Amino acid sequence: MKPRRKRVLMGAGVAAVLAAGTAGVLSANASETTPAATVAEAAGDNLRQTTHLSVDAASKAAQAALDAAEKEGQRVSVAVVDRNGNTVLTLRGDGAGPQSYAAAEKKAFTAVSWNAPTSELVKRLESAPTLKDIPGTLFLAGGAPVAADGAPIAGIGVAGAPSGDLDEKFAKAGVAALEQ
Repeated sequence: MKPRRKRVLMGAGVAAVLAAGTAGVLSANASETTPAATVAEAAGDNLRQTTHLSVDAASKAAQAALDAAEKEGQRVSVAVVDRNGNTVLTLRGDGAGPQSYAAAEKKAFTAVSWNAPTSELVKRLESAPTLKDIPGTLFLAGGAPVAADGAPIAGIGVAGAPSGDLDEKFAKAGVAALEQ
C-alpha cells in the first residue's frame, strides 16, 4: 500500500529538546515547576510510532467508494476514520439520506476498532449481543478496515444503499483504491 506515512510521536533527540524547552516554559508559566528530569522520562520505550493514512489517501479512498456507489445508481455517504476512530473526512453524496452521514462514520469506527468488515462483526453479535451497546459503534454491513502490516490504520464506512452488502462493496472499493 503506497499512500501511507509514518508519524513519529517523539524521538529521543526531540524529547531532549522538548524537555529543555518545556522545563523553561513550565517554570515561567506554572505555579509549581516540574524538574527537567521528570519531563524527559517520557522518552525511549514509553513512546510508540504509528502509521496513519494521509489526508490525500483518505480522500482517494472516499472518492473511490463514492464513485463505485454512483456507478450503480446508489446515493450514499462515505466516512474515513483514523486508527483512533477520529473522522478524517466524510463525503455526503448527492441525494444521500440524512441518516447516512452518521451511519457511515459509525460503520467506519466499528470496522477499524475490530479490524474486520462490519458484516463479519454482525455475526459476532450472536455470541456477544452486548457488543452493540458500545458507544459509537454500528453493527451493520458497510464498514471495511484499512490495514498496514496486518494492523488497522483506518476504517471506511458507507451508508445509504438499500442493503448493507452494497454499502460494504463500496467501502471495499475504497480500500482497493489504496492498494493500487
